[in-house]
Amino acid sequence: MTTSPLQFVPPQDFHARSRAALADPHLRQSFRGAMTFLQDKRRSQFGDDDELQQLRDLGEAVRKNALAKLPALLEQLDDKLTAAGAHVHWAATPEEANAIIHRIATARGARRIVKGKSMASEEIELNHYLAERGIECLESDMGEYIVQLAGEKPSHIVMPAIHKTRADIGALFAEHIPGAAYTEDVDQLIQTGRLTLRSAFVDADIGLSGVNFAAADTGTLWLVENEGNGRLSTTVPDVHIAIMGIEKVVEKLEHIVPLASLLTRSATGQAITTYCNLISGPRRAGELDGPRELHLVLLDNGRTQAYADEELRATLQCIRCGACMNHCPVYGRIGGHAYGTTYPGPIGAILSPHLLGLESTADLATASSLCGACGDVCPVRIPIPQLLVRLRTEANRNPDAEVEHPLRGQGAKYSRGERLVWRFWRGAFARPGVYRMFRWAATRLRALAPNEQLGWTAHRTPLKPAPRSLADLLRERGQPE
Repeated sequence: MTTSPLQFVPPQDFHARSRAALADPHLRQSFRGAMTFLQDKRRSQFGDDDELQQLRDLGEAVRKNALAKLPALLEQLDDKLTAAGAHVHWAATPEEANAIIHRIATARGARRIVKGKSMASEEIELNHYLAERGIECLESDMGEYIVQLAGEKPSHIVMPAIHKTRADIGALFAEHIPGAAYTEDVDQLIQTGRLTLRSAFVDADIGLSGVNFAAADTGTLWLVENEGNGRLSTTVPDVHIAIMGIEKVVEKLEHIVPLASLLTRSATGQAITTYCNLISGPRRAGELDGPRELHLVLLDNGRTQAYADEELRATLQCIRCGACMNHCPVYGRIGGHAYGTTYPGPIGAILSPHLLGLESTADLATASSLCGACGDVCPVRIPIPQLLVRLRTEANRNPDAEVEHPLRGQGAKYSRGERLVWRFWRGAFARPGVYRMFRWAATRLRALAPNEQLGWTAHRTPLKPAPRSLADLLRERGQPE
């Protein structure tokens, strides 16, 4: 089996990639069908709207409570896991996180790591970092495995290979897996992938995973999955490394239950995932399985920037369900790769500026019609449209302006010319005489306006014509009504 080299693309090329995606009818058709399917699946799980709203209220309260106590809860989690025999590492940057994991692997002579699904490891580009140092990372989640073979990044945070058709996957397996014949049969493709990956869990020196939630009161890491690869990655190898963003901690184990219910029902339309793995330390005396070493890497990578601002802190409530992406008309038309970031869609547009800086992500906040669908479906009530507007403001703010909590890359889209235009516009609307003069001039110069609207309006799905009334039909035929 061989994997393709990963192709990195800078997020600042968003406009070029989005134009290419809009020009790809196959991609748009595939995403439109997938988004409709996921919307229907989610809707089927929330038949009682009163129950949904109560559960959303509870989920929001749990996340806000945890964020309000975040420093203390992280210390408590560290103490609990350390007391259970685990090793906790704190990483402020992707470079620090990668170095920590590399150091653990080098100390044990590890040459191969098998991975369960982990968006945090995608965020720090761990696979690429370790490959340059002679350590292979093999993705065991089927979707992640497929995009790894293709040398691509995930296009969705829950379903990484959602942009691939069965024909695409059949061709990938036939090219990269020895002895695999081309087929478009989904069951056969899944079996081929599973058989190929099965020996990787036994052969791996280290297993690596993400973390969906962490309970501070018990020191428990909670992982949800459907395929069993997460459980194998965290129990078969002698060393397990878990990596999580610092915002994933909650105060109590019982607080995770409503979050898990919201996550699975919002993400894949399941009442519960096939596996819920609860990990509270390495293998204990008398236990027959589990890792002999457990390491947890707590990743900051810009999260404290969002945390410092009372409004932007809501970004960290996210439980990574992907519902906002599934209901976003922009994401549904351009897909995930157009964003050029680990987290695409609405959640990526509000999270990525903290991870990467506004200088390379300022355009993402404008990749929205502000229709509000993302906020309406967010299971923990993140006010995504409000945060998008805030980030647009920060991107256009004077970079020299003094603010209480400046963002990295503040003023990346600042333009003196644009500020003059808006100042004129504000003055014109504030003075009736000036406004009347402007209106008089505008009506006489309307011939200079463009003949067609560009941007979002040029690519939206046209509305179906309204059905003709009986009166209209009779008038067309010249008959009395």
